[in-house]
Amino acid sequence: MYELSDYFYIFVERYPDIIASLLRHLLITGLAISLGCIIAIPLGVYLAKTTIKWIQTVVFTITNIFQTIPSLAMLAIFIPIIGIGLKPAVVALFLYSLMPILRNTYAAFESIAPEITEAAKGMGYGSFQRLMFIEIPIAMPYIMSGVRLTMVYLINWATLAGIIGAGGLGELIIGGMGVNNKPLIFASAVTAMLLALVADFVFAKFENLFKPKEERKQIPIQMEEEL
Repeated sequence: MYELSDYFYIFVERYPDIIASLLRHLLITGLAISLGCIIAIPLGVYLAKTTIKWIQTVVFTITNIFQTIPSLAMLAIFIPIIGIGLKPAVVALFLYSLMPILRNTYAAFESIAPEITEAAKGMGYGSFQRLMFIEIPIAMPYIMSGVRLTMVYLINWATLAGIIGAGGLGELIIGGMGVNNKPLIFASAVTAMLLALVADFVFAKFENLFKPKEERKQIPIQMEEEL
């Protein structure tokens, strides 16, 4: 029978393990979100600019399929192919990250008023200059909104990576369940929850930097546009 103090003392007793698992958790989610941004943001820009509609349909259909696969099933699919550990966890979370980042990037560029791009053309801006100096600065708040939302999702999903030996806070949760160590389960779950809240706060501040000054004091609203 555990006492209330045990649920707080566990943070002191297992401090090294919690910190190590926290750093591993950050590594898994950091790699996945980085790969997601590298692939999804340029792809979203391309889809917003291309006139070939079937390419848009194919890409969004594929990424939407990844999004609908249950987390455990996604991890299990890659075990025979990649094995267990860090790699399958990062690949699975990377595939989960594609859809929200891609959708927000695409919607951000689609929402740019044609008058703005036409005015830039009239000022002598080329395609690359319009992209870098006009369109990306306008789209960045919405792109960062997608990255922020995805990061919080990945932190939550990464707890399942402990099942396949990838480490992270999920491994402590599973270990605690194995020996019925309720304080350890509690400490690991609370740490994961706090990590998600901190990540959301940090990315919200970062997202706010790209907004016009008059909008920075407003409460951020997640962009939930459907294609």
